Order: sequence, then C-alpha cells, then structure tokens
Amino acid sequence: MTSVNCETLIVLDDGDLHQFIIPVKKIHDGNDVSNFLTSKAYRDITALLLLLNRSLFPQYNRSLTTGIQVWELGSSDIIFSDTIIRLRSLLHKLEKFIDEIPLDTGPRRFGNVSFRLWHETVEKHITQLLINYLPAIVLSFPHGPERSAIDELRAYFMGSFGSPQRLDYGTGHELSFLAFLGCIWKLGGFDITSSGDEERGIVFGVIDLYLRLIRRLIKTYTLEPAGSHGVWGLDDHSFLPYVFGSAQYGPAIGSKDPTPVEGSYEGAPDPGNVAKANLVEKERMKNFYFGAIGFIYDVKRGPFWEHSPTLYDISGIRAGWAKINKGMLKMYNAEVLSKFPVVQHFPFGSLFSWEQDPNTSPPVISIHTSSQPRNDTGSTTISTTTMRGLVNGGTKAPWASTNEVLPGLARETQAPRARREATASSINSKFSTTSARGAGSETESGQSPPVDAQTTVSTHAPRFSDSIEGDQRSMPPPTKAPWAK
Repeated sequence: MTSVNCETLIVLDDGDLHQFIIPVKKIHDGNDVSNFLTSKAYRDITALLLLLNRSLFPQYNRSLTTGIQVWELGSSDIIFSDTIIRLRSLLHKLEKFIDEIPLDTGPRRFGNVSFRLWHETVEKHITQLLINYLPAIVLSFPHGPERSAIDELRAYFMGSFGSPQRLDYGTGHELSFLAFLGCIWKLGGFDITSSGDEERGIVFGVIDLYLRLIRRLIKTYTLEPAGSHGVWGLDDHSFLPYVFGSAQYGPAIGSKDPTPVEGSYEGAPDPGNVAKANLVEKERMKNFYFGAIGFIYDVKRGPFWEHSPTLYDISGIRAGWAKINKGMLKMYNAEVLSKFPVVQHFPFGSLFSWEQDPNTSPPVISIHTSSQPRNDTGSTTISTTTMRGLVNGGTKAPWASTNEVLPGLARETQAPRARREATASSINSKFSTTSARGAGSETESGQSPPVDAQTTVSTHAPRFSDSIEGDQRSMPPPTKAPWAK
C-alpha cells in the first residue's frame, strides 16, 4: 500500500521580528497559476490540508471494545483548545449579524442585496473582532513598525465569506478561510502535538462551524455559485467537506502508519448511499461528506444522478473511502488550486508567500492549464506541479478539453449531457486507471483476474451504463434541457 507524504507546516519563531505585509493579488493570468504552483504559498496550503486530512482517519485504540476510534461530528471525544473555542465564538458572532440584518424585499434576479449589508457589517467590525477572539500569541507576535498580524489575517478572513459585489460564494472563498487558519498555525496560535488532537479540533470545531455559517448565508441570501461548472462540477460551493468526510470513513491507522489510499473501516456506509436521501439524512450530522450531500438535497430537486452526476459517478467506487479520499485530494489540486478562475483572487503576503519554493520539483506539463487565460498569446502551454508526495500524474475534470476524441463520439461538438458515458469515463480516470468488473472481467491477456472476496472488485467509479450489484442502478434515461428542440 502506497502512502501520502504529509509535510509539516512550519511555525515561525516568535523570537524574530516579522515583517507583516497586506496580502495582494498576484495571479493575473494562466502563467501566474504556474508560478503559484511552485510557490511557498502552495507548499504551505497543501501541507496544512494533508495534515488536517490525516488526523481524521480512524485510529487504533486498544482501550475501546472495538479497538478503533472513529471520529464523528459532534463527538465528545474531540478536544477543543482555547484557540478553537475563541474561533468558534468569532463565527457565532458573525452568525448573529444575519439575525440583525433583514432581507431586502425588492425585486431581484440573483442573490439578495442584503448580503452586501451583512458583509459591510463584518468589515466594519473586523479589526475589533479579531482583537477580541484571536489568541494572544498571534496578536502579540513580534512585528515591524508598520504592520501587525491583524493587517495580514484580515485579508484572508474577509475573503472567506463570498463576494458582496457578485453575490456569490465558491471554493476560492473556502480556500481563503483555510489560509486564515494556516496563518494562525504559522504564528503559533494552535497547540500542535503529535496526537493530532489539535488538527481534529480545527476541522470539527472550526471548519465545521464555518461550513454551517456558509450554508446559512447561501440559503438566507440565495448566493450564487462562484465559478461553478453547473451539474458537471463536484459541488456548487464547497470542496473541503468531501476531502474530510471521506477520510472519516477510511481504514484505521497507527501514529506511524502511512496515510492509506484504499479501504474503509468496518461499518462505514456504502458510498452509493449518497443517492438515497433517507440514508444521507442518517449520516449527515456525523460526517462531512454526507453533510455536504445533505445540503445538496436541501437546495436541489430531482434525481441525484441528474443534478449531481459527478458525485453519483464517484459513489460507485468499490476500493473504499480511502480511495475516494485520495481522489478528492487529487481533484482538489486540479480543480481548485490549479484553476485560474478559482485562485485568481487569492492574495499573497508574508505568511503565504508568492516567493518560489526552493525545494519544489520542476513543473509538470498538464492538460489542466493548457486552456488557462494568458496575456501573452504567443507563450507556450503553461505547466503545473501536482500536490507533492500525492499526485504522480495529471488528472482531468469531466469538462476538461482534450485533443483526443473519446471512444464512440463523433468529432462534431456535442453538449456534455449528450453522452453521459464519456463523462463517467473521465471520472473513472481521475480516481483510477484500472477496473475489475467482477469475476467475468478479462485482462488484456484474455484471462479473468482473480477476485478476493475480502477486498473490493472495482477501483473506480462505474460508467452510467454499468449495472452495480447491490444497488440495482443502471444508466439513467437521457435528459434534455427545457429549451432543447
């Protein structure tokens, strides 16, 4: 079993004077995305994400009758430090602002304009809020005469709650909140130990509450998805809950074990349960993944496979939740960190630096950035790096452009929905390059591969045309947009 390398996010020495700067935008075109993927900021973001992700896998615990400690939302086993309690109070304060600001009743086409008033209220009080709720070690971190830690953290915090101009919210804002937590980490605000307790506290205590606040903002002010791919995206607004939720269901590990990339703990629900609303409701209060799926059911109507085909494809993976977790990390790198529309507004300061990481590997040419916007039309295809220690090759989203014609497709332009099998095939390649469709499957040599009853028989999401045993799903009927002739 291969492992995922969790790099360490360095905590700055509080004995040194630090020159804080106000974060500014650096990504202006596709070439800048390539520079970002070899920057210190990218290194630190991925290090933090991998550390938080690993802490959520079940752990061996001999003191329990089951021998395994599973981490669930709302569990009394999760420890909240003083910093986490403070950040929770900060988020509760922001939620109270929603109650104090009435909705605009005038005509509107998209989001409710009262969201702008909520955002202005937060911005008006942000400095005092950070003074009240950030830990003392962050507020008093040695700094130069011009800027303090608050000047730098303010930018990431205010960028975490959507755009008041566009009345939307997306994964770029979610990324900003992750960076805000990373700033506190680097300034020594979290009590980090080898047990992973603080990392779990960050996710279950702070990120969960943040996501709940975001969902209330979306529903209250009807915020639009920012940079959404429509039904062909993973989720209209969020990505992190799918990473963390899949880790919660992974196999148990010891403190020195590598992060698993296959399997699930015994008793984990079947991934296919996401298509069953009653089973989603059962798990959503305990797990991030099902919590995000539950929110989709709250705001969307119709068959799950129709409004969320990407998640539906992923639900057919039979190699376990750890396999889904690995795929989600790869997909986060490809669809969030490597996409210009998502990262273009991310600001860079002294804590998440635009400077190049001297230890970075040479950029790898990827199809993901071949169509990124560029100011220099004569430049060559830009390149990206992958999440070091995790991604060995490029991955493709279902909508990614390619010069190759997919099997069975004519060369003329077709709408994505015209051939769902092509989309499912692309999802398959993102999570795995091999499949085993059961005892009757044949290898290239023409022989049937062995199937172990104790292990899974598939390592990727099924095509829509495949029948999935036990779930009795088959290819959904073709659909047409209302305006289609």
